[in-house]
Amino acid sequence: MLKEFKYETKVYYEDTDAGGVVYYANYLKFLERARTEMISSFELNNKKLLNNYKILIIVKSINIEYKKPAQLEDKIQIYSLIKSISKASFSMSQKIKRNDEIILNADIHLVTVNQEGKPVKIPEILEKSLKN
Repeated sequence: MLKEFKYETKVYYEDTDAGGVVYYANYLKFLERARTEMISSFELNNKKLLNNYKILIIVKSINIEYKKPAQLEDKIQIYSLIKSISKASFSMSQKIKRNDEIILNADIHLVTVNQEGKPVKIPEILEKSLKN
C-alpha cells in the first residue's frame, strides 16, 4: 500500500432515489470525484495529463461491495488508497464512510492510455505523485 487520499462531500437531493437513499450508480460518481480530486492534489488534472503528457486515465475494472445506504444530507468521506503501480496501470481500493462506518468498499484497476485508447507508460510525474 502506497498512498491514501481523503475526499469529503455531502449527499444532495440529486444523488438520491425516491426513497431518499443514494441511487446505487451514483456511488460511482463519488468514487470518480475522489480520484479526480486526488490527481488535483498532485497539482495535475485530467486536462493537463492529456495536453502535456498525452494520456488519459480510464477504469479497466471495478468491483463494488455495498454495505449500507447513504441518505440525503449525509456527510460522507471517500478514502482512496493506492495499492500497486505497474508500467501502464495502477490499482486502488476506495471506501466510502459515514463517520466511522464503512458503507461501501471498491477495488479499481485504472490504465493510462493514449488518445487512441492504447495502454501507455504512466508519466514519471504521475507515478512519483502516486507513490508519495
